[in-house]
Amino acid sequence: MQKFLILILICFSQNIFSQKEIKRTLEHQKNKNGNIVPLNENTIYNLIDLDVKPEFPGGRVKFNHFIDDNYKKSNKRPTIQGKLFATFIIEKDGVLSNIKVLRDIGYGTGEELIRVLKSSPRWKPGKQNDKEVRSIYSIVVPVQQ
Repeated sequence: MQKFLILILICFSQNIFSQKEIKRTLEHQKNKNGNIVPLNENTIYNLIDLDVKPEFPGGRVKFNHFIDDNYKKSNKRPTIQGKLFATFIIEKDGVLSNIKVLRDIGYGTGEELIRVLKSSPRWKPGKQNDKEVRSIYSIVVPVQQ
């Protein structure tokens, strides 16, 4: 019984002291909305966490026109259709990096989408606390031939 009480005392004291330390560090990492902001400069933010969302020059409609104008359809299979799912990171300077095709329908469609995204002009980066940050962006591109 005595060992059990000592074990409970140790767990209780560790819990109390560790919570105080976490509370102290969290106070320094809150933004104006009360959300926790990581201190690392290379953190990649989700769109939901941003104060100002990243944007293609001209908006989403211009981005869709850019994809339509530059995406060259494959001649390997003329009747192919489906959707490509891709993600990429918009850097602080607006350049796209880490472009990944998550779902590809084959016949070179994913490689073509990567080529088009690499040729994209610089985006307006997302902002958190009036500071430009890295953010991840996801797109769905329908392919019909």
